[in-house]
Amino acid sequence: MNAYTNPDLHCHSVVSDGTLTPEVLAERAKGGGVDLWALTDHDEVGGQQRALAAAKAQGLDYLSGVEISVTFADTTVHIVGLGFDPTDAQLVQGLADTRDGRGPRAREMAAQLAQAGIPGAYEGALKYVGNPALISRTHFARFLVDAGVCRDTQEVFRKYLTEGRPGFVPHRWARLGDAVRWITQAGGVAVVAHPARYHFSPTEEYALFSEFKQHGGQGVEVVTGSHTAAEALRYAELAREFELLASRGSDFHSPDESHIDLGRLPPLPADLTPVWSLLADRIH
Repeated sequence: MNAYTNPDLHCHSVVSDGTLTPEVLAERAKGGGVDLWALTDHDEVGGQQRALAAAKAQGLDYLSGVEISVTFADTTVHIVGLGFDPTDAQLVQGLADTRDGRGPRAREMAAQLAQAGIPGAYEGALKYVGNPALISRTHFARFLVDAGVCRDTQEVFRKYLTEGRPGFVPHRWARLGDAVRWITQAGGVAVVAHPARYHFSPTEEYALFSEFKQHGGQGVEVVTGSHTAAEALRYAELAREFELLASRGSDFHSPDESHIDLGRLPPLPADLTPVWSLLADRIH
């Protein structure tokens, strides 16, 4: 099972904040040369059976996946789960509890945008949501682009949806230990997603990975769509330091928005142990 050469273990469908269905994503992954795939929708496993069936139809090996939002050091951090039982009761309930705060948060975001002269943002964002329980900043960003307020989603986040800007509303997500426990008790492996994106100080980052390991976390995304080559080298070294398994995923959301397409990532450093090596019996 270590013979995979092009796994992509991080992407999103219309079940959360992607723009493609699980079926189209599976076809795109296969077309991109992916040989092991995981759909990792935000705080939701509702697309897992569709993704597995679509992967089988494409002759593509599959791992179950999810991306859980946690709050650590007043920052939203994402933990990817791989190879777990998506019907596990504690995991399903934990994800439901995590999703519950999105609706009130979205209405508060819309109220702030209305004060900034952009009315109707909540209703506008809902048009882009496949699952209303998972309304997110990305859906607001798509609305603001299509409404002509900004040129692209990157401009939206710069001007409106990040801390200190109109439309930013912080949310208290799951606790790190809870997210790791839900994944591991369901038989999976927990992975810190795209760590370079959090802009932690060295002390905060050390604390994150130390606590993550203490709770049973085992992996880190070394190669991912938002990492530069230098950042990939940095997190390869961190994987060695903390004795973590290495993961690889594009974080693909949309053909128009994503940094990189499915199957187009550089390889993991050869001396790292890939996360899928621990999940051979979980691959379908």
